[in-house]
Amino acid sequence: MQTHPTCYPTNLTNDEWNQIKSLVPTPKSGKGKRGRPIENDRRSVVNAIFYVVRSGCAWRLLPSDFPHWQTVYGYYRQWSQDWTWIFIHDTLRDWLRKTEGHNVAPTAAMWTANLSKHRIKRENAAMTRARRSRAASAIWRWILWV
Repeated sequence: MQTHPTCYPTNLTNDEWNQIKSLVPTPKSGKGKRGRPIENDRRSVVNAIFYVVRSGCAWRLLPSDFPHWQTVYGYYRQWSQDWTWIFIHDTLRDWLRKTEGHNVAPTAAMWTANLSKHRIKRENAAMTRARRSRAASAIWRWILWV
């Protein structure tokens, strides 16, 4: 990793990082713990994940000024499985809504006529009883008879 990382448009700002840094799990190794020493800070790992997700590049094509791609991918998988990404997303969304002067929870929803038509079709399809074949009807009558 380079000493001065390149600034990418996907990098977190200081304010954004301050909002989520408590949600990003700390590595298992470090001061007073066993394991490999920490080489990458958590912010660079998060920035690398944002870069891959936003750019759509393969993990192996991650620029060299980010941590190694296998390290970044390992953290991405781990945080996806333990819901860390859900918490980070919700926290950043709520923070952004507050900074833009909106309520944290949306108070309105948009409904279009096309959505209504599709919903009505689905409800009608769900209400329509499926027809049984003669054999299935006969079997059903036999089950009720016994």
